[in-house]
Amino acid sequence: MYDVILFDLDGTLTDTGLGVTNAAAYALEQYGITVLDRTELERFVGPPLHESFMRFYGFSEEQAFEAVEVYREYYRDKGLFENTIYNGMEAVLKQLSEAGKTLLVATSKPEVFARRILEKLGIADYFTYIAGANLDGTRTKKAEVIAYALREGGIEDGTKAVMVGDREYDIFGAREFGMDSIGVLFGYGSRGELEAAGATYIAESVEDIWEICG
Repeated sequence: MYDVILFDLDGTLTDTGLGVTNAAAYALEQYGITVLDRTELERFVGPPLHESFMRFYGFSEEQAFEAVEVYREYYRDKGLFENTIYNGMEAVLKQLSEAGKTLLVATSKPEVFARRILEKLGIADYFTYIAGANLDGTRTKKAEVIAYALREGGIEDGTKAVMVGDREYDIFGAREFGMDSIGVLFGYGSRGELEAAGATYIAESVEDIWEICG
């Protein structure tokens, strides 16, 4: 059914929660905010970072972009590699690739970081293109990243493409293109969030992605 499969990164291909929450805690502490319940910081996994600082901690837009730079002080050297690939994901990527599917990454994480993560984990070569945000805070919205990924991946017809992600932002981004989507439950979003956003399919496991797309 689908010739092109776009993957989110955080909470979809890899569990990046430890690095993201550690970096968020580091940044917030510089502003005098101590978060005792670290699960609270899981809200930073997936959405554009500056939006999370504004939405959850009341930062102004200027403060939020400053906080992102502080966040990156920790993330670029340590947090970047505090993540693991989900069990079974590499096998699924291999199956999809061998079936002739075009695989792309569409993440709101800076592209330079996404590439380093996937190269470190040894799965970068499965993807025709790894698309992400710019370091200056532009191209962070998922619809923008999807458009960029399709363009750089040489995909002119997006009607046979599907977006795989764990948060509502992935589903909303896909819907802007009239694109189908797969909401995964092994990441950081809930079934309720993904269904409310209008996910075409729900994948309870990594293997379900192959069942839907293979």
